[in-house]
Amino acid sequence: MYNHDNRTVITLDAGGTNFVFGAMRANEFIIEPITLPSQAHNLDKCLSTMVEGFRRIIAQLNEPPVAISFAFPGPADYPNGIIGGYLLNFPSFRDGVALGPYLEMTFGIPVFINNDGDLFAYGEALGGALPEINAKLEKAGSPKRYKNLVGYTLGTGFGVGMVVNGELNRGDNSCVETFCLRHKKMPDVIVEDGTAIRAVKRVYGELTCNPDHGLEPKDICEIADGTREGDAEAAKKTFAELGEVVGDAITTAATLIDGLIVIGGGLTGARRWFMPALLKEMRSQMRQFDGTTLDRLPMRVYDLDDEAEFAAFAKGGMRLLPVYGSARTVAYDPQKRIGVMISKLGASQAISVGAYAFALSMLDKKENVS
Repeated sequence: MYNHDNRTVITLDAGGTNFVFGAMRANEFIIEPITLPSQAHNLDKCLSTMVEGFRRIIAQLNEPPVAISFAFPGPADYPNGIIGGYLLNFPSFRDGVALGPYLEMTFGIPVFINNDGDLFAYGEALGGALPEINAKLEKAGSPKRYKNLVGYTLGTGFGVGMVVNGELNRGDNSCVETFCLRHKKMPDVIVEDGTAIRAVKRVYGELTCNPDHGLEPKDICEIADGTREGDAEAAKKTFAELGEVVGDAITTAATLIDGLIVIGGGLTGARRWFMPALLKEMRSQMRQFDGTTLDRLPMRVYDLDDEAEFAAFAKGGMRLLPVYGSARTVAYDPQKRIGVMISKLGASQAISVGAYAFALSMLDKKENVS
């Protein structure tokens, strides 16, 4: 959507350890990023670092930026740019910080802050999965097009974002979240404890009776691959459980948001080990009281990274339907279907694309209103 836009937006990857500052134009970074320690435990130092980083980026630009736009982890009043609440990695912000207004006052340009899961989904909807799939559908001769997308990030946490008809759904409280759903196998536990990095480490430790194994998910994936010593069967079962729990949560969302599913984050490197269980869960059945069964989702689920499945997804069930009382026919595709795919942009790039697009879309709306 903004692939050829010549406006520049300043971005920030706000981590609890480091801040990574950049500048984007036409969905691409145009200068080398600047990394500074975030100083997250000290509000004065943290804000000073943020201002320093933005000023160093602006000093390298040939023309002034039109906005600052970035993601911040955790709860916030994003529309008003206020960060606060329980922030594990930013304790100095917990009492509430008017970050957006402060940066607008300092730099004199609009500032937009969003949840990282929201911007991941928005980036995928405007410059990633959604346009990619729609282009492939057009090339395959399919009239089917998708406008809705749910994006998930699997990493330190379990992030989510929803885009409906091209618009980011931030909710009435800027609190669209998925981490607090129920864990399928432990209903009194949050689902994030079964879908994040800590879940992979915990489950592998339980299966091997070695909770202090000291391995990271990448190591456990290599054990499953057979390229590293360890319990390969336990590693495979670990990722299968991840897929099952993630699939259960995704299915809950898919019943409400009828659109494509895209997954990003560090754990996607183990796709080959968790995706079969994820798809199996989404394609599972449920029982009614009378004993009959029905599919958990009313839509057929396809793996869009599998070429054979994509071909079937594109083909659908198209047929000609006669119009009663005439010789006329109309095209009819009765097959309801959605697809799941792994991000090709990667979570970090998708978030940056989302931040860039969000800023420009908000500026364009303001201009159209005025």
